[in-house]
Amino acid sequence: MPVKIAPSILSADFARLGEEVRAIDAAGADYIHIDVMDGHFVPNLTFGPLVVKALRPHTAKVFDVHLMIEPVEPYIAAFAEAGSDIITVHAEATRHLDRSLQLIRSLGRKAGVSLNPATPESVVEYVLDKLDLILVMSVNPGFGGQSFIPSALDKIARLRRMIGDRPIEIEVDGGVTAENVGEIAAAGAQVLVAGSAVFRTPDYRSNIAALR
Repeated sequence: MPVKIAPSILSADFARLGEEVRAIDAAGADYIHIDVMDGHFVPNLTFGPLVVKALRPHTAKVFDVHLMIEPVEPYIAAFAEAGSDIITVHAEATRHLDRSLQLIRSLGRKAGVSLNPATPESVVEYVLDKLDLILVMSVNPGFGGQSFIPSALDKIARLRRMIGDRPIEIEVDGGVTAENVGEIAAAGAQVLVAGSAVFRTPDYRSNIAALR
C-alpha cells in the first residue's frame, strides 16, 4: 500500500507556521504532524493547544498530534477541542494507558500510542482494540535531525504481526530519509513522519515526492 507522508512542523519556520502548513498541504502532505513537547517528558518545549487551534484554519488535512508530555491526561481534551484529528500519547507517560485511549476516543478523535526506542511493543498488546495508530520512535524524542535507530525495523515488523488484520496504522518518527524509507515501509510502516527530509530545501513537493 502507498505510504502516507506526515511532515513534522518541528522542522518548519516557526515565524511563519501558518504559511508553512499551507505549503506542505499544497506539496502533497497526507498528515500534518505536530510534535508537542513539555520540557519535562522530553528536553524541549514546542507547541500548546492554542497553536494547534491557530493552525487549524490553514488546512483541512489530518492533524496528527503527538503528545510528548507528562502528565498527559489533563491536556487531552484541550488538544481535541483545538482541532486535533489523531491524538497520540506515550505509553511511558501514563500509568493508565487504557483510560487515556478511551478518553481520546470519547472525544471523537482517533487514538494513538507512541513507543520510545527502548520500550517493547508488548505494552500495546492489551489495548489494540482501542488503537487507531501506533507510533514507533526511531530516535529518542525531543529534537529533530537525529539519525535513525536500526533496531526500530524489527519492532515495526513485530508490531505488524501483532496487529494482524486490525485497522491500525504503524507510523515511524525519527531519522526518516529518502534513503531508508524503502526498508521502513517494507518492515510494515504505513505513515512516515519527516521533518528535516521535507523542510531541508524550499521545494517541499519534490522532497515529499522523493520520500514516496
